[in-house]
Amino acid sequence: MKKTTIIIALMCMSMTAMAKQAKTVTLRLIETSDVHGAFFPYNFTERRPMKGTMARVSTYLKRQRKEYGNNLILLDNGDILQGQPTCYYTNFIKTDAPNIAAEVINYLQYDAETFGNHDIEPGHAVYDKWIKDVKCPMLGANIINTKTGKPYVEPYTIIEREGVRVAVLGMLTPAIPNWLSEDIWTGLHFEDMTMCARQWVKVLKEEEHADVIVGLFHSGWEGGIVTNEYEEDVAKKVAEEVEGFDVIFFGHDHQARNATINGVLCLDPANNAVNVAQATIQLKVGSGKKGKNSKRVEVISKKGEIVDITGEAIDEEYTNHFQQQINEVRQYVERQIGTFATTIRSRDSFFGSAAFTDYIHALQLEETHADISITAPLTFNTDIKAGPVYMSDMFKLYRYENKVYTLRMTGEEVRKHLEMSYDLWVNTMKSADDHIMQLSESTQGDMQRMGFKNLTFNFDSAAGIDYVVDVTKPNGQKVQILQFSDGRPFDEKAWYTVVMNSYRGNGGGELLTHGAGIPKDSIESRIIYKSERDQRFYLTKKIEREGTVNAKALNNWRFIPEEWTRPAIERDRKAIFGD
Repeated sequence: MKKTTIIIALMCMSMTAMAKQAKTVTLRLIETSDVHGAFFPYNFTERRPMKGTMARVSTYLKRQRKEYGNNLILLDNGDILQGQPTCYYTNFIKTDAPNIAAEVINYLQYDAETFGNHDIEPGHAVYDKWIKDVKCPMLGANIINTKTGKPYVEPYTIIEREGVRVAVLGMLTPAIPNWLSEDIWTGLHFEDMTMCARQWVKVLKEEEHADVIVGLFHSGWEGGIVTNEYEEDVAKKVAEEVEGFDVIFFGHDHQARNATINGVLCLDPANNAVNVAQATIQLKVGSGKKGKNSKRVEVISKKGEIVDITGEAIDEEYTNHFQQQINEVRQYVERQIGTFATTIRSRDSFFGSAAFTDYIHALQLEETHADISITAPLTFNTDIKAGPVYMSDMFKLYRYENKVYTLRMTGEEVRKHLEMSYDLWVNTMKSADDHIMQLSESTQGDMQRMGFKNLTFNFDSAAGIDYVVDVTKPNGQKVQILQFSDGRPFDEKAWYTVVMNSYRGNGGGELLTHGAGIPKDSIESRIIYKSERDQRFYLTKKIEREGTVNAKALNNWRFIPEEWTRPAIERDRKAIFGD
């Protein structure tokens, strides 16, 4: 009896000692995503101050590091290499210096970064150098090197904080081949994210014995492109179907979100560094040995937040550090290249033939001598004012580094391509009081749709042909092509050369595939010309040649019946833009 009492006492003492050694650890994880070159509190495109930006994120991080110290884990989710002239300058003009995106990541002491699709788009020379310039681990578990069969960069990283092993698994939306030509991503293959997540979570649990598993996914919530091989936006699906994640940080769709699925925090800070996403995790850390089935570390609580940082002060120390780069970019964008006789506005492009898009049409037809030009407004609401035109204005006129492609298409394929475009764009009006635009209340705060139901950079119009769009007709029957603008007859059975940007020419937006009906695997055989330089380069040269530009609408297409469409356009224009 006495012996039993002693044993029990010893066991109690042992348990008490172990309890005393247990501790509570609080980790704060912060994510930025889709920064798109918003590094400094100045918009180099619009030439005016910019809200948000990494200059304010820096201030927020300093305060958080004072509170959490080394227990703050900082992550970036990609799409950082395109968006502002700052990116273009360091990607293509001053290429002998470290990439500014890498320098910002290094200065702010990020712990890991994931690829975005806009980090692939500048091409191998740019992103391969960027990978070397970045000092933190670059992640992409589903970006596969076709030569080795292994990930092109690290699939994950393990971050240890106070005895807690945090695994961060990075992945990229696999829809790259639908947007970009193979020469940009040659030697790479993009795996399905859900399948890839299952594979690597098993490794993180069984081999790395991770206590906390974090997904860092450049993929939207749900939807997007879906093929037999993969899905574009799967953050929600992975949370639902792949067991093991504690937090999934995601992005790509530019829509702030804070959700919990099956106990998994799912956080998206939107874009342009106006928010950060943060997760606060409390853990109980014991003294037992780490093992496969160990309960040595236990998650006590988790909380997710989207934090608006637009009210933060600008970190002057941060901006001073980068002042030389800021001055160089300002000098680059403030160079005058010509003069515009009239103001052109991207918003006009949604309501009919407009000088903004038609100037791009004119450039494409001049450069390639194609029969037909196709383009869309790539910026939702911007303008180039009458008067001096500067290099910065080129980033308003043409937002991305797309190249110029010419493809062979039949007349019927051209019409069906336009049918899909206008079906994405305009409503089928049942009465004169209906909306003419396809609008949605659910996208009012969506940074990519801004109240439109669908993505406006897929709203293609055409030049070189005269046509009408009858908004009273059902989908697939709205577009009637009357003739070529030079008077030639248009024949749906004839073959024509059609010029468009490389995003569309590779199948981006699926207007060539789902619209025109061209099989994805035959698009490459249709391409007869690819420009050496990007579209913005040729637009700049065109303006420099002309000196004074008198951009006008071609007026080669219109919405009908006009007794309905004219008042409907006025109503919807006021509803969307307030004018």
